[in-house]
Amino acid sequence: MLSAIVLSMTLAAILGSLLAPDKSLATLPVAAMVIGTALASLPAAMLMRRLGRRVGFLMGASLGVVGSAVAGYGLWQDSFALFVLGHLLLGSYQGFANYYRFAAAEAVDAAHTTRAISWVVAGGIVAAFLGPQLGEWGRDWIVSGPFVGSYLAQAALSVLALGLLSQVRLKPVAVATAGAARSVRELLSQPLLLTSVFGAAVGYSVMIMVMTATPLAMLGCGLPGESVTPVIQWHVVGMFAPSFFTGNLVKRYGAPRIMQVGFALLLGHVAIALSGLEFLHFASALVLLGVGWNFAFVGGTALLTQTYRPAEQLKVQAINEFLVFGLVAASTLSAGWLYDRYGWATLNLAVVPFLVLALLASAGVELKTARLRRAV
Repeated sequence: MLSAIVLSMTLAAILGSLLAPDKSLATLPVAAMVIGTALASLPAAMLMRRLGRRVGFLMGASLGVVGSAVAGYGLWQDSFALFVLGHLLLGSYQGFANYYRFAAAEAVDAAHTTRAISWVVAGGIVAAFLGPQLGEWGRDWIVSGPFVGSYLAQAALSVLALGLLSQVRLKPVAVATAGAARSVRELLSQPLLLTSVFGAAVGYSVMIMVMTATPLAMLGCGLPGESVTPVIQWHVVGMFAPSFFTGNLVKRYGAPRIMQVGFALLLGHVAIALSGLEFLHFASALVLLGVGWNFAFVGGTALLTQTYRPAEQLKVQAINEFLVFGLVAASTLSAGWLYDRYGWATLNLAVVPFLVLALLASAGVELKTARLRRAV
């Protein structure tokens, strides 16, 4: 799934700038993908409650096949609207697939939850190279439509996912939903839950907002188009390589502390991004952006698992996915407009207040938790 998403992240903004009637709409396909993720999150949770994880995952992968085909057809027909629609469907695929990490957490005992989440997220290391590489390989498959073949390759990835998911056997979700559940209002009154959602949303929004604008910024600075792929690849490596040890760090130091490290790294990215416009500035900043996202996102997901009872897991997961990707969608929509109107520096400076707030919120939760433990 991540290979398909990374392929789109690499190409969509650049191709969108060629198809869009207004350059400020260049990131709309990526924004549509994120909106699709947010819109699919709640229905996906409801479907999996009724029919189980596997059925939901299969439906998501099917949306990946259809979305890739529609985006490719839109590209072939020079239709910006179809290109955006295809990415909306691809985002819906991600909306279902984001529950992979929760399914992994449910498949192991409590002592191994954070490690299971980390290992699932670590699959993105393959995506870092496979996604952009498929984009390059498929570029000239269809002579009359450059990059149409890339989206056909993306559809093939989704077909492969369908085959793998058809073999998955997971315990029924109903097994973990017995007992009383609190209302949404009661759930959202928990500082831990609010911090985990806000922290994950800020980390994800900052990451995807900057990543979406990076290809446009690199081309705008006169760097060759071939330089975009390695920057995105190493950014995605930065996103997922830490997952081999992030789970252990969360277990040792606690989720709030790991989230704080993530926000500090994301602030470091801003400093590097503002220091220059050469290839190494973009590459090093994007690697740091990826690592910071990993710490914030894995830490936030681990913290979220501490905020609900068994009967509330699907409700809380759905609330989390909807709120996180709703904010991510808004930030992605603003990325093209901010870059087009105010430039690369302003876009990066715009994320600083949110990172500072998230850093303070996670530090506050850690201090409060420490006081409660001492009191006990």
